[in-house]
Amino acid sequence: MPVPIPRQRAIPAVESGQAQAAQRGGTSTDQTPRKEATVDNHAATTNLTLLLIEDDPGGATVVPELQDSAGRPIRVRTARNLTEAARLLTDDVHCILLDLALPAPGRGDDDEELAVLRHVLELAPRHAVLALTASGGAERGAEAVRVGAQDYLFRDELDSRLLSRAIRYAVERKRSDTAERRLAEGRVRAQENRRLERGLLPTPLLEGSSLRFAARYRPGRSRALLGGDFYDVVRTPDGTVHAMIGDVCGHGPDEAALGVELRIAWRALTLAGLCGDELLGTLQQVLEHERSDEEIFATLCTVDISPDGRRAGLCLAGHPSPLIARPGRTAQLLPYDNNGPALGLLPGARWPRMQVELGREWSLMLYTDGLIEGRIGEGLERLGQDGMVEMVRRQLAAGLRGEELLRAAVNEVRELNGGELTDDVAVLLLDRGPERAA
Repeated sequence: MPVPIPRQRAIPAVESGQAQAAQRGGTSTDQTPRKEATVDNHAATTNLTLLLIEDDPGGATVVPELQDSAGRPIRVRTARNLTEAARLLTDDVHCILLDLALPAPGRGDDDEELAVLRHVLELAPRHAVLALTASGGAERGAEAVRVGAQDYLFRDELDSRLLSRAIRYAVERKRSDTAERRLAEGRVRAQENRRLERGLLPTPLLEGSSLRFAARYRPGRSRALLGGDFYDVVRTPDGTVHAMIGDVCGHGPDEAALGVELRIAWRALTLAGLCGDELLGTLQQVLEHERSDEEIFATLCTVDISPDGRRAGLCLAGHPSPLIARPGRTAQLLPYDNNGPALGLLPGARWPRMQVELGREWSLMLYTDGLIEGRIGEGLERLGQDGMVEMVRRQLAAGLRGEELLRAAVNEVRELNGGELTDDVAVLLLDRGPERAA
């Protein structure tokens, strides 16, 4: 039998599996007893909740007793206007049954017919909405669905089976629509990220070089495309291969943008013929003009490898020294005694260029401090440069090379840290193998 829900009754509560009307007067939820709120929260995990928004001049709207597909009672709350509905629209409400005859706030009867529906959709964008209209209002109901309602019902044709099924359908359709929208948004975001990645991460310019290149990049910010780390590799017309890796302090979008600016500036200056101290001094000027705060600085490591591949010049601006691995010799760090200051710290600073003998066959790994500052286990101890060198030695002994070596290194650092790293990580590898040696 349909049970009328009085306009002056408060929200029904659920007790012993049966919907029992709460006996408090008024409609404001500010007066809700603590015990009833606890029941509502429990019901949210087991029962569907319907919010009826109606303003029937007759004094009551007839709503039948409702059950979900498992036979559990569907809770019903009643609001007489949109202001009251906003107070009753808590997280445990699954569906809204809206009387389309209800006037929208600040609108007269002659205003747009579906203004109240549009207002509710703005008020509750995550909730399923059923439109309630008079018999013969099929055209108006269809328009309500077009505007955003999940379905429409005729006021004088409500029965328990029809309304229960309509509520379940509306809730599931809303969930499906939401999931589909999120999936579509995720696809668009992934496409945009791929386009941004192609535009912001460098494409090595190594045409004509015998060196092999590999790189791994992992931003520290959740769902970020880029962090403050940056790298690049180019070959100039004289056959010299120039490699660079750097790190802007911080992890936000501003630091990421500054890193991209420094990388582009480095490439342009390198192709223009600048090298060593002159190049780093010019990059410092770029940083000083582009940074948003005077305390922002960047570390940098540059390597220029001679055309024969046997020697290199090394400049360090507050950056960790590269690791070199050669057959028959233990992997080790290149000299770092003449490490200059990070860019942006000291006006007029100088950065000595060190000559390094590479040899006939080698692998050179440049990295940012995100690779060495991860923790080891649950304590405060960090991996550090010594730990990284030992890790790479083991991986080289296991026969790992190129992309496989970098992937294993980053994954092991994450595992040692016990999860995702908070700092950005960039690693690049230049390799001169025996089949390519002169």
